[in-house]
Amino acid sequence: MKAIVFAAGLGTRLRPLTDHTPKALVELAGVTMLERVIRNIISCGITDIVVNVHHFGDQIIDFLKKNRNFGVNITISDERDLLLDTGGGILKARHLLEGDEPFLAHNADILTDLNLADMIHAHISGGADITLLAKHRSTQRYLVFDANNRMVGWTNIATGEVKPADLTVSPQHSLLAFGGVHIISPRIFDSLADFAREPKFSIMQYYIATCRNIHIAGYNPDDYHWFDIGKIETLHEAENWLNNR
Repeated sequence: MKAIVFAAGLGTRLRPLTDHTPKALVELAGVTMLERVIRNIISCGITDIVVNVHHFGDQIIDFLKKNRNFGVNITISDERDLLLDTGGGILKARHLLEGDEPFLAHNADILTDLNLADMIHAHISGGADITLLAKHRSTQRYLVFDANNRMVGWTNIATGEVKPADLTVSPQHSLLAFGGVHIISPRIFDSLADFAREPKFSIMQYYIATCRNIHIAGYNPDDYHWFDIGKIETLHEAENWLNNR
């Protein structure tokens, strides 16, 4: 099985830390975000990892070389000419990710002790095309899941906007926030390529537009810790958690 780590982001929410450093190399309790994510991926048995780069991409490439790719096979998907966002990033790396097995996609700014092996098992046993880490947390934008834990749309509770436009959100639906970790079956690549209207786009746009045609499942386990460390305030919260474990 393979994985892709999204490390190309500009890290605007982390300025000034990212004025001269890529977001993925910002340190968290003395260890870079990228190293923490890579080591968590390795812990579930994945040894073939793609890392996309853009903002200060040379620094990430040098960091991986210095650490000898942490003993696994790491390939760079180079977006230094054009930042492609998550959907475009996956398509650009298609030739590196395709195969007979699903692949893991993980944002570099997500810190979690989630058991990734359990999530992979849930994806394979559930037969979904895509499995998303989805959790109860306070936000404005939610993914909408039906009683069978299948994604049926998206809503912004602040504005009342829903997608697809004819979706009616009811008490039988679950509103969950995306957790930045997904398991993706490569059989969706043709559909993803057909969806792309330009090189740069978010994978969430694809999920929302196609959730009625492909099986997108939510994965919402109990008893794990999760931090969006792409913001200064949550970076400090995550450091406190790491230092007090």
